[in-house]
Amino acid sequence: MDFKFTPEQEEFRKQVSTFLDDEIKKGLWKPEIDGWIMGYDPSFTKRLSDKGWIGLTWPKQYGGAGRSFIDRIILTEELLKRGAPAACHWFADRQIGGSVVKHGTEEQKAFYLPKIIKGEMYVGLGMSEPEAGSDLASLKTKAIKKDGYYQVDGGKTWTSGGKHMNYLYLLARTNPDVPKHKGLSEFVIPIDLPGMTKGLIKDITGGEHWNEVFFDNVKVDAKFLIGKENGGWGQIMEQLGYERSGMERLLANYPVYEELVAYVKETKRNGKRLAEDPLIRQQLGQLKIELETGRLFMYRVALTMDENRAPEWEASMSKAYSTGFEQRLANVAMEIVGPYGQLKPGALRAKLEGHAYHSYLSSKGYSLQAGSTEMLKNILAQRKLGLPTE
Repeated sequence: MDFKFTPEQEEFRKQVSTFLDDEIKKGLWKPEIDGWIMGYDPSFTKRLSDKGWIGLTWPKQYGGAGRSFIDRIILTEELLKRGAPAACHWFADRQIGGSVVKHGTEEQKAFYLPKIIKGEMYVGLGMSEPEAGSDLASLKTKAIKKDGYYQVDGGKTWTSGGKHMNYLYLLARTNPDVPKHKGLSEFVIPIDLPGMTKGLIKDITGGEHWNEVFFDNVKVDAKFLIGKENGGWGQIMEQLGYERSGMERLLANYPVYEELVAYVKETKRNGKRLAEDPLIRQQLGQLKIELETGRLFMYRVALTMDENRAPEWEASMSKAYSTGFEQRLANVAMEIVGPYGQLKPGALRAKLEGHAYHSYLSSKGYSLQAGSTEMLKNILAQRKLGLPTE
């Protein structure tokens, strides 16, 4: 089995790394935990756009670069390793644009894709509801078809990217009279439609990434329907494959790892460097092994997508494994740093720039986002191993 990259892929990684390292040296931004969802920097997104690094895998005829999913994983890996502020375009680039490429009309492709590629379209994800999280098909937000439009009523919660979005990806029930998986449809809509309101949700770290969105007799033009009416469940399963298989599921808090390695090399306890402690060496060595294993999972999924196959169980497996790694990394960081790990970024005595605090609190939700670990294990058991549902 050959795990080497091609010379072209290595050159691309070098280009990305050099660009990002130069950005950091110039002080244009500082690495942060969860930069892919918390780091909103429109100017950075525009600079990536100028490089041609948004819409990397999309067909050239729509403004994309027509490159492989392996190339895209290389790009996102380098972005995440450096904690780059890529949140503005992340969801649109990762999954919404791909769904439009596959299921959208030519008019929709011409409308949405250039906006995403230029870094002008920030999309929030309107999926979850108070009573529909992992059981997403139980959602109650309705989109009833009228004369040329859909009347939308209901509400969404945990809307990723909601604070800064100018468009919303919306999954709604267009037929309430059929089994729950069969009456759903996808829309991508402007967020300034009359009757739409949103409220901020602060997370446990004080972050302001999440929102709740409410719809009161909102008229959504039929042109915003993506794909087939009532065919949304199959489309969302494809889209969740992109969401679950992203390198961000492994490297969201990666800056903590590098900071932790540097910390144990520099810090003494009882007269000896922490790096000489056999327990700490074992912990960090184990994390490195798990990290490399997770990377292989992610690149396997990318190969699957390059073969034009939907990575359903593969994405579930890699996501379940990777979020477990992120939680273990956060736990080890807190154990090694000790009470200093409770200090927020900017605090006088904070270690690891306060990233241990953020990483530890944020990581608890990693195994819930985009499907709980328990649900993902069920998908793997049933759809790959063929085990019975009961």
